[in-house]
Amino acid sequence: MKAKLISISCFSVLFFSSVYAQDDSDENFYDDIVPKNAFTIELGLPNSTANKPYNSMMQGLVKVAPYYQFSLRNHLTFGIGANYTYFKLNRLNINEQINGGIHSVGGFVKVGYEKFHSMRFGTDIGLKLGYGQSIFVSDSNSVNGGPKMVNAPYVEPTFAVILTANEVSSFRFVVGYAFQGYGFRPSMLGYNSNAGYDPSKFSTATQYFTFGFGFTYYINQY
Repeated sequence: MKAKLISISCFSVLFFSSVYAQDDSDENFYDDIVPKNAFTIELGLPNSTANKPYNSMMQGLVKVAPYYQFSLRNHLTFGIGANYTYFKLNRLNINEQINGGIHSVGGFVKVGYEKFHSMRFGTDIGLKLGYGQSIFVSDSNSVNGGPKMVNAPYVEPTFAVILTANEVSSFRFVVGYAFQGYGFRPSMLGYNSNAGYDPSKFSTATQYFTFGFGFTYYINQY
């Protein structure tokens, strides 16, 4: 996981540097962005944490979150969107020969504070409150009645650094930390045992940390 985080951090530095390296004369072609209605799509790499079996057994592959956002003149924002994540079983950390993963889909509302500090640079501090369904798919579950499903709420604080591309669009680097309202246990993926983990740890809320990028299109502005 450390290698992935380092790679993402290095890529983000290079990405932001390339944007800032553009000719400053571009700023003459558009005014300050004052968002009103916007559509954003975020793509990230989730990394499991907290719940010990979840942290050890599951490896995050993708997170996608498209959402609409309305902004007030005082920079307060309100949004609504959808969320999808996929974690696969990390075969390097398990003994039983089971293949599978967890698909999570859901919807959320977002409240936050987004402000542009210059023509090129802005920040967005937000909180996503949602409800979703986690679908546990594995070889074992397939032969024992099919995927198992868990419905639960989730909360995700987020922070984004925004760099404008032109007067109607921008790119962002996003970090978030999600708390899901259920505790992960190996039996959800069809294990017949506790896979060597202490059952007292299973009640810890499932959590994951996300690094990602996003693109925003400003439908209209003030």
